[in-house]
Amino acid sequence: MILVTGTTGFVGSALIKRLTAESGFNGVVAAVRRNSEPCIVGMKQVVVGDLLVTTDWSHALQGVDAVVHCAARVHVMREESIDPLQDYLEVNVHGTLNLASQAAKAGVRRFVFVSSIKANGETTQRGQSFTADGVPAPLDPYGVSKLAAEQGLRDIEARTGMQVVIVRPPLVYGPGVKANFASMMRWVARGVPLPLGCIYNARSMVAIDNLIDLLIVCLRHPSAAGHTFLVSDGEDVSTTELLRRTAKSMGKKAFLLPVPAFVLESFAALLGKRAVAQRLCSSLQVDIDKTRRLLEWSPPLTLDQGLKKAVEGMIR
Repeated sequence: MILVTGTTGFVGSALIKRLTAESGFNGVVAAVRRNSEPCIVGMKQVVVGDLLVTTDWSHALQGVDAVVHCAARVHVMREESIDPLQDYLEVNVHGTLNLASQAAKAGVRRFVFVSSIKANGETTQRGQSFTADGVPAPLDPYGVSKLAAEQGLRDIEARTGMQVVIVRPPLVYGPGVKANFASMMRWVARGVPLPLGCIYNARSMVAIDNLIDLLIVCLRHPSAAGHTFLVSDGEDVSTTELLRRTAKSMGKKAFLLPVPAFVLESFAALLGKRAVAQRLCSSLQVDIDKTRRLLEWSPPLTLDQGLKKAVEGMIR
């Protein structure tokens, strides 16, 4: 039996759909905060409340052999909290370690934690990549909380013997994606002129289907235990190329203005949008060689196939 948290989120909801369609699993339990939240028909659903240090997971963990922990206080683009770091720590660290401690006591064999590439850091130099076992250097409260949770999980693993597998995805996209990626697709679909025709960075992303496939491998593969893995589509693209290929998947041509990156960044700084410009212009590359080698895994979908599915999901 597999317990999945965060089942109403983008990753968690996709995971439980795939798990219920897979053979070889004895059952799936969806942990939700309240009864009104949707669940796949026929799937066992357990109401646990919020992800806190005081949450009682005993009922949800009965008969569970493995946990995939997707629930989190996610990265907030427009943070309004007075103390965001404390809010992230409360949920992403204390709430996560409370669940893991109870899981170990309940006899759970394997705990798969969906972390974030932000545990590594925010950017890389073009041509240089984050690695799974490199020195992490998170810069924002979300990344700090994810790394702290990882470290706490390794302590629990050492004390209890429960196998911990950590996966750090970069930007995840696919059908139903929201936030900036959804906005980007809408701009391209409407033919909005974008000042992004001269961005020569390199960024790794991962299609939701590729991430879900790896999470399932991490549940099963004996070599996954005790390791941290990075994941991507296996191809890095510039912002300019991403927009062009997204437009191509729509049967359109992207309308991109050739504005140099330094001009874009300077203008964004004047508008108080420096962080947005950084994400559009900087590089963030991940090396998935360890994931390929240890788990004998390759991304099932190419970047273009992932973009096509994302676009089809948007159109529906």
